[in-house]
Amino acid sequence: MRCLLVILSSLWSQAALAQGFAVHDLTPLADEARNALGKDATVQAQPLQLMLTCPPCDGAPTVALQLGRLTDGTEGRIRSGKTTMGALETMCLQKNPDCRLTTLPAGRAVAWITSYAFGSGAGATAVVLRDGDLLTIDARSIDRGAAEDAVLGLARKLLPRIVGR
Repeated sequence: MRCLLVILSSLWSQAALAQGFAVHDLTPLADEARNALGKDATVQAQPLQLMLTCPPCDGAPTVALQLGRLTDGTEGRIRSGKTTMGALETMCLQKNPDCRLTTLPAGRAVAWITSYAFGSGAGATAVVLRDGDLLTIDARSIDRGAAEDAVLGLARKLLPRIVGR
């Protein structure tokens, strides 16, 4: 019986280590996020969310990083090729004819960025999926370039730590 418990314990711990992101609390990343956005940025940190604003930065971006879960099968369909990035872009274009979608390198995660205009501004959103864990990096700015730059800068700096190996 002890042997069975030891085996089950080791399998359980391996399963837990193999799932999702390496980071499940964003608060330790607050300073890195602030530095990635701009030296004048301010940040509000909670375990599942970072809110950043930088009025003096190019485009005056406002960015939200949020951890969550997405277990509807999207990640599996993308990994298997059943849903392509082209199909995702088509869905995005149906919602907003100005939408553009590009893939985002994210290690072992599946990731993409959409960018779009709205009203008098623009937005960009990165979606990162790994084993059901979801990270979104959502930026709003006065122009598309600044919104994309904010998302890409934060993704480059933080994704290696969040996604893990």
